[in-house]
Amino acid sequence: MKRFTLPRDIYYGENSLEALKTISGKKAMLVLGGGTMKRLGFVDKALGYLKEAGLETSIFEGVEPDPSVETVMKGAKAMEEFKPDWIISMGGGSPIDAAKAMWVFYEYPQMSFEDLLVPFSFPQLRKKARFAAIASTSGTATEVTAFSVITDYEKGIKYPLADFNITPDLAIVDPSLAETMPKDLTAYTGMDALTHAVEAYVSTAHSLFTDPLALKAIDVINTSLIKSYDGDMKEREEIHYAQCLAGMAFSNALLGIVHSMAHKTGAAFSQGHITHGMANAMYLPYVIRYNARVEEAFERYVDIARIMGIEGTRKDSIEKLCGRIAEMNRYMGIPAALKDLGIDEKEFKEKLPEVAKNAVEDACTGSNPRAIDAPSMEKLLTCVYYGQDVDF
Repeated sequence: MKRFTLPRDIYYGENSLEALKTISGKKAMLVLGGGTMKRLGFVDKALGYLKEAGLETSIFEGVEPDPSVETVMKGAKAMEEFKPDWIISMGGGSPIDAAKAMWVFYEYPQMSFEDLLVPFSFPQLRKKARFAAIASTSGTATEVTAFSVITDYEKGIKYPLADFNITPDLAIVDPSLAETMPKDLTAYTGMDALTHAVEAYVSTAHSLFTDPLALKAIDVINTSLIKSYDGDMKEREEIHYAQCLAGMAFSNALLGIVHSMAHKTGAAFSQGHITHGMANAMYLPYVIRYNARVEEAFERYVDIARIMGIEGTRKDSIEKLCGRIAEMNRYMGIPAALKDLGIDEKEFKEKLPEVAKNAVEDACTGSNPRAIDAPSMEKLLTCVYYGQDVDF
């Protein structure tokens, strides 16, 4: 038996933030990241709509990029004190991901973070609160997914938490919020969304329900991302919807080793964390070449190439597909190899065995179309570091 889960309601389009007026409840806690949403007036708008709905509100703010376990626990404690029956998060992937994890610990304060590391094993939620997510970036699609990514900075590891219980009840995809993204964030989140769609389409868990969503997302991102990056707000609106389609696909079809690698390299090196979307953009062509040696994955990558308007023989399609992704990366200033980020070669080699082992054990690895072990992951990461061809 398979399952396909989405939020009960998805509001999208101009002024869809007004959907907050429809919420029924007594108390709502807003979980926010930095000050951008507040500075631009979106938080005040949200608070106004919630007041119209008759809800008392409280704010937990300051969730950092790549939210930490410590921030999650602080937020859960604030929720225990305020006792909201709605948790509402507005912003990029970080505050929404953090709020999802806070939600679990609010409802089950006796749990430990380690209890959440087994995918699809969460206890039933919604005993205390429901969840609404309002996306301001066009990449993670966490507003419609069963996933959250939390970082343990002591270990230097990002943990993907996965359970259908943390799929939001209400998602708001208002393009006016996405207009605030700077160019680099537009690039990273857009390539994150492309990676979601590509990995969902080739995943071993893909289905008749997820395939159309993934392919449509790829089509729109291929057409609109560069224009969005260059400042065309109509195209940015299209990307905001496409990333949501990609999220619906991967939340149900799962992901692959591009994400496994991104999760486990993001905070591993001393030069600072590697932005998640940038990591996905860099790693995607390498992983396509690795996975394409499996026949079913090869055929699906050919499908993707055709959707992106790539012509030629089936064999040529794979190289041209990787070339198209590399071309998009170059245009938007995304490096082609880890060494280009200034990661020290000695440190990379010292940490490689542990990073590779952690990547193989990542929750996303199980649905990758080609199996991988730690030695192969070391080889793949080495190719990514030096910018070498994947020939195994």
